[in-house]
Amino acid sequence: MNTELPPAPSASVSHDSINVSVGGGISSSNYNGASQNSLASRSKSIELLSSTGMGDLTVTKSYKRDTKHRVFVNRSLHLEKIKFFGFDMDYTLAVYKSPQYESMSFHLVVERLISIGYPTQIRDFEYDPTFPVRGLWFDTKYGNLLKVDAYGNLLVCVHGFAFLKPSEVRTLYPNKFIQLEENRIYVLNTLFNLPETYLLACLIDFFTNSDEFTNEPTGVKCHDLYMSFKSIFQDCRDAMDWVHLKGDLKRLTVKNLENFVHRDTLLPVLLDRMRDHGSKSFLLTNSEYDYTSKIMSYLLETPERAWESYFDYIVVDSKKPNFFGEGTILRQIDKRTGAQRIGIHTGPLQQGQIYSGGCCDVFSELIGAKGKDVLYIGDHIFGDILKSKKIRGWRTFLIIPELAQELYVWTNKKMLYNRLQNLDAILSDIYRNLDSASPFSPNISNVQEAMREVTHEMDLSYGMLGSLFRSGSRQTFFASQVIRYADLYAASFLNLLHYPFSYLFKAPPMLMPHESTVEHEATTEPLPQELVSSVAMRARSITETIESKAAKRNTASRTESTVPHLRAETPRKLTHHHDEDDSDEDTGLPIKLDHVLKEEDD
Repeated sequence: MNTELPPAPSASVSHDSINVSVGGGISSSNYNGASQNSLASRSKSIELLSSTGMGDLTVTKSYKRDTKHRVFVNRSLHLEKIKFFGFDMDYTLAVYKSPQYESMSFHLVVERLISIGYPTQIRDFEYDPTFPVRGLWFDTKYGNLLKVDAYGNLLVCVHGFAFLKPSEVRTLYPNKFIQLEENRIYVLNTLFNLPETYLLACLIDFFTNSDEFTNEPTGVKCHDLYMSFKSIFQDCRDAMDWVHLKGDLKRLTVKNLENFVHRDTLLPVLLDRMRDHGSKSFLLTNSEYDYTSKIMSYLLETPERAWESYFDYIVVDSKKPNFFGEGTILRQIDKRTGAQRIGIHTGPLQQGQIYSGGCCDVFSELIGAKGKDVLYIGDHIFGDILKSKKIRGWRTFLIIPELAQELYVWTNKKMLYNRLQNLDAILSDIYRNLDSASPFSPNISNVQEAMREVTHEMDLSYGMLGSLFRSGSRQTFFASQVIRYADLYAASFLNLLHYPFSYLFKAPPMLMPHESTVEHEATTEPLPQELVSSVAMRARSITETIESKAAKRNTASRTESTVPHLRAETPRKLTHHHDEDDSDEDTGLPIKLDHVLKEEDD
């Protein structure tokens, strides 16, 4: 039996003025001024595709790991180039159990508010994990929770438990838009903010619907007592900070570690593999030493091995995001007493020792790390990811525990997504034969209403306030922050176990609507004359034919000219580095194409 695969269909690929036939061998080439080596290196790429059975790129599908094991990529990153793996602790190494942990935090904050004078009735509230979602903005002026897109356009507006209608939203926010003003807007970005988000909704709903209070535009009033929404927010914010810094949250967590903290046996495996590969690891957390030690002991320590041995460097009480700026004094911790030693620690940093405070500049110098040598893994979009990326240039890996549910809904509610696609097809079909001369406007209200209903059903599949990343077809502010500052993101950094440490995380292309909605269609037709005559064509392969006669006429004048270069030459080497980790950062020189192919062969 002949098991040989049939030859892949031939498809024309153009690079500058080189024409090759993918899957069908190499055709004639005509490259003005290109060397034979340049042609050979390009030919080698085609041979590589053909020899691996990937010549027909229109049908080849890249291998993807199981969805629950995936690490997602915004900017390409080569793990082989990472020399230091840095870790946050809370919600990164130590994953708190939800909703048990948030519920405990919620009730502790409620008790704190009652202790400073809030009515005891608020004790009746129970934490509802289906309501809050990260990334909401709280408008301290009007007391609203806002879900916004990357540009400040409002997607959802909630006052207490009431979802405002579009007309109500426009009354408060003209054009359904709001700016991110620091003195008015508070961004509830962290997982620690989830109980706070729900408590704010509870408090606003309680006071605005209580018979004892009358509603004002920016607060509530009871006789001579006026409470602005801003003061309610500040009380809630202060109570939350008090519970974390001075209250019983950490004491109760440590007392009931099995109830509140996940313990994963794969954690020490990954940490050891990182160091076996030759990389170093460090712990950088805002938690103080005593709490850090108890949490990490629970996660890693055994009778045979101390938890500190899994890290090369350990810094507690780091005061992020201030750590990435001016920072604080770097001190060593006495592990017997937990107290800071006097004086400033000037180095070197020693394995097994604990340090407190410091700043990124000093820390990087003491461990010998440069910006892109470090991959920092954390859950805090601002404190861990944004600041480490913007200020210090560290590579970033954002942990998004909610991603597991987001992917579940995305994959299991495919029927709803398909329904939206079908409605979109119906809408486009309605307009199929209409143009600017059409005398009537079709009635599309039924299609629009059906789209709204399906979108609403999909949103509710994630929770009452919808997806963390989108509302309908619009991406949220949180999603834009993830795209902008997180090089990698995943539900858990333990997903790295499913990738070799030589892995190149390749970012997918960032497509614009004119690219994502227009199909690639092969054509043998010549370039339309209107394009040639009306637009200055930029591809050399097109312009060379048009300019060939003019070039011949100008040959004599070129030899007489004293101008060093009358025209830029088409690059013979790879000069356009689309991804950081595709470039030769060590030398800073352009990479020869044959060098790229050699690396791929190896």
